[in-house]
Amino acid sequence: MLTLFTATALSAGVAMSAAANAACSDLPSHDALTKALQGAVKASGGPSNGGLDLNMWATVVDKDGTVCAVTYSGKEYTDQWLGSRVISAQKANTANAFSLDGLALSTANIYSPVQPGGSLFGLQESNPVDTAVAYAGKASKFGTEHDPMVDHRIGGVNVFGGGLALYKDGKKVGAVGVSGDTSCADHNIAWRVRGTLDLGKVPAGVSPNKDDGVIYDITDGKSASGFGHPACGGKEIDVAKEIKAGS
Repeated sequence: MLTLFTATALSAGVAMSAAANAACSDLPSHDALTKALQGAVKASGGPSNGGLDLNMWATVVDKDGTVCAVTYSGKEYTDQWLGSRVISAQKANTANAFSLDGLALSTANIYSPVQPGGSLFGLQESNPVDTAVAYAGKASKFGTEHDPMVDHRIGGVNVFGGGLALYKDGKKVGAVGVSGDTSCADHNIAWRVRGTLDLGKVPAGVSPNKDDGVIYDITDGKSASGFGHPACGGKEIDVAKEIKAGS
């Protein structure tokens, strides 16, 4: 009986992994994601993000929220904030979970609606991170092709900049999440990464540009659009305008 149970469980796990890998086939590989991230981050040879210019983490999930790839821009997993590994996955999950084929919402767009009195207040408490997935495995595997989060659904809701849905042939195929700097800088880096991967043809959005760009319209604590994000004190807004990632 034990042998039969073990074989059945193992078979189910293989089937789940195969299904996840099939969904990930429309998304960038670990190597492609790493190159795109490193090219977008100043610390690894890219341009400034307007913030602290630190090394970063990036995670890609498929359209059902399964993690397909996790990487970092530094030489070692300790070269960027360790806590940002899981945050990058949260951001990817959030952008995927709350974007559609016909409408993209970045995590930056969700900041104002979830504040007290906002139309989505409480959203940040839904869909919690699966901690068994988030903290599984050896740290030496973090950010590699064999990161313990890969092939699992991480969950989580994050409500500040850095998460963007990914689109291919007019369909949402998943999302990317970036973390490791100010939230405003994270959005800029995610925007560059998505552009490099050629998965950023957004159908519609709530920003003035009709996409999922960050909206800096908060005055006296209130967003004029209802989807605004606070400034972070650096030159992130200038960079966002330059790369058309927000206004």
